[in-house]
Amino acid sequence: MKGTGAPQDRGCLVGIIFFILGLGTLLPWNFFMTASLYFQGRLNTTEWSNGTVVIQKEYYFNNWMTLLSQLPLLLFTLLNSFLYPRISESIRIAGSLVFILLLFVLTAVLVKVPMEMDLFFSVTMATIWFINSFGAVLQGSLFGLVGQLPQKYSAVFMSGQGLAGTFAAIAMLLAIGSDADSESAALGYFITPCVGTLVTLFSYLLLPRLDFAQYHLNKSTKYEEGTTDELLKESSTAEGGKQNGHANGSAGGSPVKTEEDPDADKTKCAILTLEQDNKGEAKASIIEVFRKIWKMAFCVTFVFTVTLSVFPAVTVDVRTSFPGNWERYFISVCCFLTFNINDWLGRTVTTLIRWPRKESNLFPALVVSRVLFIPLLMLCNVQSRSYLPVYFSHDAAFTFIMCLFSVSSGYFVCLSMSYAPQLVEPKDAETAGALMTFFLALGLSIGAALSFPLRALV
Repeated sequence: MKGTGAPQDRGCLVGIIFFILGLGTLLPWNFFMTASLYFQGRLNTTEWSNGTVVIQKEYYFNNWMTLLSQLPLLLFTLLNSFLYPRISESIRIAGSLVFILLLFVLTAVLVKVPMEMDLFFSVTMATIWFINSFGAVLQGSLFGLVGQLPQKYSAVFMSGQGLAGTFAAIAMLLAIGSDADSESAALGYFITPCVGTLVTLFSYLLLPRLDFAQYHLNKSTKYEEGTTDELLKESSTAEGGKQNGHANGSAGGSPVKTEEDPDADKTKCAILTLEQDNKGEAKASIIEVFRKIWKMAFCVTFVFTVTLSVFPAVTVDVRTSFPGNWERYFISVCCFLTFNINDWLGRTVTTLIRWPRKESNLFPALVVSRVLFIPLLMLCNVQSRSYLPVYFSHDAAFTFIMCLFSVSSGYFVCLSMSYAPQLVEPKDAETAGALMTFFLALGLSIGAALSFPLRALV
């Protein structure tokens, strides 16, 4: 077995493909979130009444968009163990990408189709639900796929995910900055994820054709079977040699004492170990694993609860203190681009700095302290507002708060997700990862639900 060396990832092509796959998994959420101004423009139309501008109907698009984006993630995380074994990996990944592509095409087409507001809102919400449902299946399947490769490919995959929001924000800036009319700019914006999803699909279809990927993806299914067959063959050979020795030794009628073959004993031990691993013996129960990682589960839930409760539902309604041409770019730059770049930076910093330690009670205390960002962002120049005063009206104050808010979000999420498997035995790391994914989705859903009352309180 040592004679067959693993092939090389030539030109880092497999790494590039997994970066593209990571980018593709979060394109749906980020492109719909970043386009909130386009959707608000089509939904929250205004009219004049007694000399003042009055919104005809408030749809709370950002709140519903956030909630209907995160609920499918929670749902499919719960259905994970039932759904995934019954549907092949290729159908789950390629099929999800095809449906996401079709839904993006529908969204792009609707830019040019005049529709009554209630109908447009209903169609958009249904699109968001289904596109994020397929996105949840896609993300879970790709996490399982990249887990079969060396660990650095998981980091590359997550880097792609981290830059999906930046990609969407830059696409929005280009659309706003173009000389085209608003409809054409929105059409160009939504054609971008269509192309991105198509590239992601072709990248996935190319993956099995690469020797490096083929070697690692097939190894997990063939290794145990091949190793067992080889060990059994060696064992039977050793046993046969020993029996022949007995037969030859006793041919003269006098018994010959033979020594035990140490290689045969090693082979038997290896087979027994392999059989125990295959049976998954001595794996801790979900409750036992949860008792060891509950602090990390709480942390990842709380981080996302705080983040999604105000971003983007509250932050997208902040207005600049410098009206004019800058007003067109303000939200795209100071809200979405700032958040995504600093969130990615916070995740990346964990490769160099890991503080506090996983055993420290300071870690959950710092996570809880992030709740201060909720009133800080609500006291920025959010419009329209009914109850709270504005304390931070300047753009620089809002941008500074957003930087701290997003860096801390990415940093603590990444630490929580990486610390949890370290708190359990290696054999229970997979269970810990699955539990953390569930609590991550739970935090996203709770945060999305809290965004409704928090936006109403401003």
